[in-house]
Amino acid sequence: MTAETPATRESSDAPLSDWDRQLAHAFGVLVGRPLDEFDPDAIYAVGLQGNALNESGFLREPGWVHPQALNGARPISCPFGLSSESDRQPLFDPSTSIFDFGRCDSPRSPLPKDFAAALKTVCFAGSLARGADIAPLLDRFDVDLTAPALKDTWEIYFPRLVCDGTLLDALRVALDTGRTPGELVPLPFTFPTEPEEEWEEELATIEHPALRTHLAYFCTDGEEGLMPLCRDETTSALVDEGCEPVAGWEDGHGQITVMVMKLSPLVAGPADG
Repeated sequence: MTAETPATRESSDAPLSDWDRQLAHAFGVLVGRPLDEFDPDAIYAVGLQGNALNESGFLREPGWVHPQALNGARPISCPFGLSSESDRQPLFDPSTSIFDFGRCDSPRSPLPKDFAAALKTVCFAGSLARGADIAPLLDRFDVDLTAPALKDTWEIYFPRLVCDGTLLDALRVALDTGRTPGELVPLPFTFPTEPEEEWEEELATIEHPALRTHLAYFCTDGEEGLMPLCRDETTSALVDEGCEPVAGWEDGHGQITVMVMKLSPLVAGPADG
């Protein structure tokens, strides 16, 4: 599988449930425009970055390149939650994540030469490849990327969280709301967070009190909760490949940034037939 297909995405023509309509309205408040103003046919992704991932070595774990992970059968649990109040661990999808095999052209690369040559054919830009496009090459060339000798041949360029590719689901994942009111972070919060004053009026338009309190965590100054990024600040290396930032949130200590991106066709890849 090289991209989300209609079977894996919620149909944009399907009627929303009452709760999904409430979520869509609330998410529109946070991103500054109604969700129906965004391209419904685009593929949207959620990525994480920050020191919490980099310094822990999590993005270098061999599990990322296990064959079942790369083909989408084995998601990877993030070692921390998106909020200090949630015990739900985000799930990464190695099959849709972007890998960088920057040394595959090097004469000194320990990658088998036939595998490295085939790998170049599935790279969509430079040395970047989607996990799902790497997966079949492992079996074809009998390569084990989890082997210690190959541990420095790859790195995660854009780690994607599990998401069906719709904007509603991307924001649902990024803001950790779950799919039902019962999946919101339960009240009362152990460490109550106060939204920045500039967000109070916008948040007041969200009628559901638990949803309003949950999303206030993403409208703080970044000390106890997360703070919204301006659109121009929601940067990712994928912008160079034609992707567009939709929204982003980060803590005030550089530990975590969560990004919602509209993927370019180049990065999303061709849909399966």
